[in-house]
Amino acid sequence: MKIKASMERVPGGMMIIPLFLGAIINTLFPNAAKTFGSFTGALLTGALPILAVFYVCMGATIDFKSTPYILKKGGALWITKITIAALVGFIAARFLKEGMIDSGLFAGLSVLAIVASMNDTNGGLYMALMGQFGKKEDVAAYSIMSLESGPFFTMVTLGVVGLSAFPWQMLVGAILPLIIGMILGNLDKDLREFLGRAVPVLIPFFAFALGAGLNLLNVWKAGLVGILVGIAVVIVTGIALFAADVLTGGNGIAGLAAASTAGNAAAVPAIVAAANSVYAPVAPAATAIVASSVVVTAILVPIVTSWWAKRVGILNNKML
Repeated sequence: MKIKASMERVPGGMMIIPLFLGAIINTLFPNAAKTFGSFTGALLTGALPILAVFYVCMGATIDFKSTPYILKKGGALWITKITIAALVGFIAARFLKEGMIDSGLFAGLSVLAIVASMNDTNGGLYMALMGQFGKKEDVAAYSIMSLESGPFFTMVTLGVVGLSAFPWQMLVGAILPLIIGMILGNLDKDLREFLGRAVPVLIPFFAFALGAGLNLLNVWKAGLVGILVGIAVVIVTGIALFAADVLTGGNGIAGLAAASTAGNAAAVPAIVAAANSVYAPVAPAATAIVASSVVVTAILVPIVTSWWAKRVGILNNKML
């Protein structure tokens, strides 16, 4: 059977097929991880550990000479993402203030939902796609983009007072595996080759674990507005990120791969509401919309990124 070849015929197949499989399992059997436990449960819930290993192996393939490129690319995508979210949020705030639309096609839509959906990139999705279609330096750029994770920049955008900085431990923890891998790979070329071989192998496993954290029913719960927000995230942030990528010497693939909503963004509305009670009434609807955007962008971004990769002539993994 030509399973691998068949998967690769699907745009982003090595990423999107395992992701779909994980999402279907989690949707139909949400307690599967607890029921089976042990190694099966670990496989269903192990997105972060697999990502940590991915970072170490990826870091091992990166030469220290490429560090300036990582800072430039990651910084450009990070600044573009939070700036676009702020601009769209500013425009929406002119009409919605701190409230939400109560009825109609866009019922439940709020500035909180919009900003939280656009503010944070799905790092696992980005790195898996760049691992398949991009350069290792572009994958490593997420170590800079990870600064957007969490509620901080959403709170800043919304004008919430009280949180002024990320804990330094969180920042260090986000880049430490990558740095360890870079050190090991630069000290020993054989170790670089050894660890580097694992990068493409980890992609479907991470994608499966990522999908196992998604529930396809969230799309239904949020209704059409959740789907539209997800599509808007891909289009609006995708155009801006594409331009930022091209302007920093890329071919647009990294920008498109970053046009998603992170899974942990679904927790942001509740955190924001806890920090400022004025957002409490809109937080439940915003949570459903953001969760829907996570699912929608996880489906669309691999398709769009794969399509563009083929347009620019990148068909196979180019990192190794």
